[in-house]
Amino acid sequence: MRMKLSVFALAAAFAVPVQAQTEIQWWHSMGGALGEWVNDLAKDFNASQKDYKIVPTFKGTYDESMTAAIAAFRSGNAPHILQVFEVGTATMMASKGAIVPVGKVMADAGVKFDQGAYVPAVAGYYTAPNGQMLSFPFNSSTTVFHYNKDAFKAAGLNPDKPPQTWIEVAQAAAKLKSSGHSCPFTTSWVSWTQLESFSAWHNVEFASKGNGMRGTDARLLFNSPLHVRHIENLSNMAKQGLFVYKGRANAADATFVSGECAMMTGSSGLYANIKRNAKFASGTSTLPYYPDVEGAPQNTVIGGASLWVMSGKKADEYKGVGQFFAYLSKPEVASESHKRTGYLPVTIASYELTEKSGFYKQNPGTDVAVTQMIRKTTEKSRGIRLGNFVQIRTIVDEEMEHVWAGKKAPKEALDIAVKRGNEQLERFAKTNK
Repeated sequence: MRMKLSVFALAAAFAVPVQAQTEIQWWHSMGGALGEWVNDLAKDFNASQKDYKIVPTFKGTYDESMTAAIAAFRSGNAPHILQVFEVGTATMMASKGAIVPVGKVMADAGVKFDQGAYVPAVAGYYTAPNGQMLSFPFNSSTTVFHYNKDAFKAAGLNPDKPPQTWIEVAQAAAKLKSSGHSCPFTTSWVSWTQLESFSAWHNVEFASKGNGMRGTDARLLFNSPLHVRHIENLSNMAKQGLFVYKGRANAADATFVSGECAMMTGSSGLYANIKRNAKFASGTSTLPYYPDVEGAPQNTVIGGASLWVMSGKKADEYKGVGQFFAYLSKPEVASESHKRTGYLPVTIASYELTEKSGFYKQNPGTDVAVTQMIRKTTEKSRGIRLGNFVQIRTIVDEEMEHVWAGKKAPKEALDIAVKRGNEQLERFAKTNK
């Protein structure tokens, strides 16, 4: 018996231990079909190699996951990867010591990483003044113009020629109203579409310091004559029943998908919902612009979210994060994600691959978001990176609602929104010196 035990002991001593996989925790805010997409990405990466295991965990809305991550970081239990919406970018950047720049993660992991491979407007937004990419572009969207082709036909408008300028939007809205449409035009995310993207599209600043890119002492500038002119036009359209405000955030999305509203500005990510649920032929076009403004149209700004790497982890864990990001960047992986979700392809190569596959020809309009964002960005159009931005957007909503209700003049409302928003910026700057 002793002999048998000795043999087993000897065998055990010389046995090669099974290498345990290094687990990488990934907190995200993707529910429903998008949650399935995230789980599939993790599963496919895990199956492609044996060293690392990505563990995705749904942590609620973007706001909720950020709050949870901050609490977890303070207790030393932060995830390796955190998905953060673009509005939270300045907050993450100001979280000194809490994050590791993605450029450093990739370099330390020995992974080939070319920032020039990413769509410029996307990469630029997540890049620090020193040229280092801070977070990994993941599910990026942008603002586009959606319209109902069937409603256009009924109103005597060409369904293959959507309005390109704001004057043409007003003219189309008038014809749609005459043909019986109670909601010719609406918009989701008022601040994002009508002020933030509007500014970048016209190559004018939304805020000073390169829209906050060059420092926390930035101040809001969206009460310029051009911004006032635009809100005045929308206000006049509202008075005539040509523009109908449908609520904050993405409340207007449902009114377009149902066919109630014939035109809207909103997220490119709405495409999948339109395709699945709309009972009419729809089109997607570029944002309208004012042709007399020099430099317009430029490029639109980013929406959606990116992946941030939290600090305090082991070197081999960061290597796993780098490998995972390299996997997500593969043209075929990024292309399939783009086609599946409606989010932008984050690299030029994945866009080109999608184009070669015939996807854009088969699904007209799905390339609009990309072409709007692959243009060269300027200091005025790289995106907006401001502290307390969630609060600023709420202020904009409040003041613009006074305009749509006819209670405040556009200039007065914009002036007040700028004043109140600047107070938020001052507060943020004081706490993040």
